[in-house]
Amino acid sequence: MTARKPPEPLKSHAEIEDWMRRVMPDLNSIVTHLDELIRENRPELQFAVKWKKAYYGLPDLGWIIEMVAYDVSVNVVFLGGADFASPPPLGDTDRSRYVKVKTLEEAQGPEMRKWIEQAPRVPGWK
Repeated sequence: MTARKPPEPLKSHAEIEDWMRRVMPDLNSIVTHLDELIRENRPELQFAVKWKKAYYGLPDLGWIIEMVAYDVSVNVVFLGGADFASPPPLGDTDRSRYVKVKTLEEAQGPEMRKWIEQAPRVPGWK
């Protein structure tokens, strides 16, 4: 990711909301739930949309989560995921790790909550 320039933070969550409305209808409940989980108790959270991906970050840590909606799944990329106590299972380059979410039940699972809770504790992509 070092060759690409990180997205610029937006002033509000509105562009993320617009991005969520454009994902495949079958995935809308998944991205909506994940967005709510990510934003829970994080008033200082920053948002961006770039390369048809939603980004969530913190001023001091950079971009910590990237969400990408495909046709049948949503990839949730934890940009510092390699540093988690129990890293997400996919990815082995740099510090990013990710998970493919295909159902709302997977998005609501305890593992997803644990990864989202760990994301603001490790540096992300600056």
